[in-house]
Amino acid sequence: MKISETSGLADAFIGGSPLPALTATIGVYILASWIHTLAKRSPLANPVAISVALLVALLKLSGTPYSAYFDGARFIHFLLGPAIIALAVPLHRQMTKLRAALVPLLVGLVAGSATAVGSAVAIAMILGSPAVTVASIAPKSVTAAIAMLISARIGGIPSLTAAMVIATGISGAVLGSSVLSSLGIRRDDIRGFAIGIAAHGIGTARAFQISEEAGAYAGLGMAMNGILTAFVLPIGFPLFIAWLSS
Repeated sequence: MKISETSGLADAFIGGSPLPALTATIGVYILASWIHTLAKRSPLANPVAISVALLVALLKLSGTPYSAYFDGARFIHFLLGPAIIALAVPLHRQMTKLRAALVPLLVGLVAGSATAVGSAVAIAMILGSPAVTVASIAPKSVTAAIAMLISARIGGIPSLTAAMVIATGISGAVLGSSVLSSLGIRRDDIRGFAIGIAAHGIGTARAFQISEEAGAYAGLGMAMNGILTAFVLPIGFPLFIAWLSS
């Protein structure tokens, strides 16, 4: 075999390896966590937001297509599923309290879910956004896997929805705790549940930094809001658009 052919095979192997993408992802998050620690764990120095910004800059500077990066980092994406399932562990520890607060939680879920969808749709329509953009924004407060499916179902653009989900999660993680504090809401269970409904997984990660109780209730809020939105929005949104058109 010629040296040039050997070199070509080596380049193909290195190019097809997930190691660079995994190393970049983990390394960037470690750096972002270090910055977060230096900032005394301020929500404004959210490690997810910092990681996203650094990765975007890295991909842009290296000329790496996102699809190539995602193929390499697919294993980390796979771990998202087990990570969400693992939220059941702290939630189980709160089971006694959850049973006692079932009715208030359901009322809060409906109010929070309706506000998340209604405010997004209202703002988009006031700003004159086209119907496809409004549909893409509507499911922004549920986790990306569910939101993208809902978006496709109601006539939105799943890729735009994914971007809005990430932006919503980061803004909720950065601002949620401060907003709740300014409203005088101090209880960790209420704070966590509200953040989980409004800011899904990224917000839930932030809630665990407040306390395990807040994280458990955030995970519950995220799951319940995802289920409710998946059932209601594909039916309610087309009816709402048809009512506006009539």
